[in-house]
Amino acid sequence: MSKTKTEVKAVAIADDVLLNKIYAFGGQKVMLDSDLAELYGVETRVLNQSVNRNIDRFPKDFMFQLSKDEWENLKSQTVISSWGGRRKEPLVFTEHGVLMLSSILNSRQAIQINIQIMRIFTKLRQYFSDNTEIKMEIAEIKYTVEQIAKKQKGHDQNIELLFEYIDRLQEKQDTSPTASKVKKVIGFKIGDK
Repeated sequence: MSKTKTEVKAVAIADDVLLNKIYAFGGQKVMLDSDLAELYGVETRVLNQSVNRNIDRFPKDFMFQLSKDEWENLKSQTVISSWGGRRKEPLVFTEHGVLMLSSILNSRQAIQINIQIMRIFTKLRQYFSDNTEIKMEIAEIKYTVEQIAKKQKGHDQNIELLFEYIDRLQEKQDTSPTASKVKKVIGFKIGDK
């Protein structure tokens, strides 16, 4: 008895599991061929063979192979196990490359996983977009505060200068020869009419 399309069990992977399989590399978000193969339920070599048979669908901005140094660097920055000894450095797929994989891997599981991955990439883009807006607002606030501080510093300097002028005037008045000779009489003289 064969299963119909509606009877095939849906495959769902937790979003955080998928998120942990997306790496930042060279300013892009990428996924490793081995991680994708595991998610799709195929061997890595099968996934790579399918890609090689359809290589025209994968330009350099969709998929590329890491150099030995890039692979070592990526392993050292993350918790990727070096167990298993790959013969070649892995292929990595950008968001568009992952999307293109759905056109060459037609299993139900691959299609469902691809849909989930695309949703995760969309959430990541939205998250970074939201954070960019917040960072821009913070930068604007910082700029405004700096401008106010500069103006305040200018006002403080002006007030200090004003007090300095007042002190100088007071010193001139106290040291002037006429200041000691001239006395002002305050009050009334008795008998003056």
